[in-house]
Amino acid sequence: MTEPVLIIDGLSVDFPLEDRTIHAVRRVSLAIAPGETLALVGESGSGKSVTALSVLRLLPEGTRYPSGSIVHHGQNLLRAPEPELRAVRGRSISMIFQEPMTSLNPLHTVGRQVSEALVVHLGLTRAAARVRTIGLLTEVGLPDPERRFDDYPHQLSGGQRQRVMIAMALANEPDLLIADEPTTALDVTVQAQILALLKSLQKKRGMAMLFITHDLSVVRAIADRIAVMKEGEIVELGTTDHVFAAPQHAYTRALLAAEPRPQAPLSDPDAQVVLSTEGLKVWFPIRRGLLRRTVGHIKAVNSVSLTIRQGETLGVVGESGSGKTTLGRALLRLVKAEGPIVFFGQPIETLSVKKLRPLRARMQIVFQDPYGSLSPRMSVAEIIAEGLEVHEPGLDGPGRDARVVAALLEVGLDPETRHRYPHEFSGGQRQRIAIARAMVLKPALVVLDEPTSALDVSVQALIVDLLGELQRRHRLTYLFISHDLRVVRALASHLIVLKDGEVVEEGPAARVFAAPESPYTQNLMAAAFALATSPE
Repeated sequence: MTEPVLIIDGLSVDFPLEDRTIHAVRRVSLAIAPGETLALVGESGSGKSVTALSVLRLLPEGTRYPSGSIVHHGQNLLRAPEPELRAVRGRSISMIFQEPMTSLNPLHTVGRQVSEALVVHLGLTRAAARVRTIGLLTEVGLPDPERRFDDYPHQLSGGQRQRVMIAMALANEPDLLIADEPTTALDVTVQAQILALLKSLQKKRGMAMLFITHDLSVVRAIADRIAVMKEGEIVELGTTDHVFAAPQHAYTRALLAAEPRPQAPLSDPDAQVVLSTEGLKVWFPIRRGLLRRTVGHIKAVNSVSLTIRQGETLGVVGESGSGKTTLGRALLRLVKAEGPIVFFGQPIETLSVKKLRPLRARMQIVFQDPYGSLSPRMSVAEIIAEGLEVHEPGLDGPGRDARVVAALLEVGLDPETRHRYPHEFSGGQRQRIAIARAMVLKPALVVLDEPTSALDVSVQALIVDLLGELQRRHRLTYLFISHDLRVVRALASHLIVLKDGEVVEEGPAARVFAAPESPYTQNLMAAAFALATSPE
């Protein structure tokens, strides 16, 4: 038998705190063979990333390893001195992180960052490293690599930045690649491209891959074997085909059954129109030269028309940069736009800030990242009550607190936790807090901007169920923005598809999902649902 590239044997990882010790990983054992992809699957907090980061000893100082070993080519990395570890990192074992924008240095060009690995580990000159880097950027499919070499990370799209991260990880031809949620933040089409790229490069180079994810549709598309983690332990290990066909552990079965349930409300053509627009435009000027003259426009939203009726969910889908979020914010008058915006029969596009303020309570928004949208300096009670202080100033302290308690109960959170801070909650709980902040004002319209994209699949399903229940209870109207078509299919009654700021397809959600007419929509659907059904 071929010797494994990596053997993890009985690994335990502890994080000592002042009053207690967190046992993050408990006696985990895994082995990865050359050319094999092992997927490490589980929800947030299961110990996946801690296990992966332990391989290269990238965890914070003070972390303890009470038991186990991590052996790479006969060397126990847990006991290796720092100089030997530096020789392994980026050379024979490389890592791709979840969010490339935070992993890449914003002050250096992407070419310099990829070249650095070649200079440090292989001793290449800058000129030789440039030639090799351009070759790597070409290999990972970055368009116009010679020009992109001198670009900074913010000048690239999410998929392009992830390609740069892959080029950096593969620069020194490692025999093991650790990919930590490398596609979570990407559109379905880009996700499919990145997965295909990783499989192609793996086959070409014969390297092993430890692929960490919570998305089982991705696992099915890329992994040979699956290890399922729960609360720091491996609860199931087997081939991908076997685990999907006959999962043995109850937790694995629960993960596989965690698809959002279809619960889209039926459209009522006689229901009152909540929001409408016709020919809406959001153009951002491109200014150049010493006098900053306008030389063109970025047409983020271009001549979009839509109507949303009471109790309906309008799904807005498309890739990053298609104009989805800009459209949602324009409809709420959060960005400047041209064109009529009518809310319950009242034109609001020309209203002053003062006149628009009374309507704000009836139109709310839930953002993609609850950790970023919730103030870390305010308690949950203060966050939820903030809108009441503005829109219902007549409420006294006990009255506001009662409304906060009711909102938390409605989204399934314990009101006793309202004096805690956002960092003390999980991702799903933070998103429930964000929903409670919107619901406490009793809105008629809620814009949901990618509210489930950062969540585990099981938590996604719970949030979708919650949104559906709130909609039925209060006859809410949703504008649901997402690139996750499985979640959209569960909630949307009507669908518009955006590409480059323009509507390329529109219609009842059931019809669009069953028989998309636009080639762009067909590609979106194929990318989204091919992953979920891939037998490989």
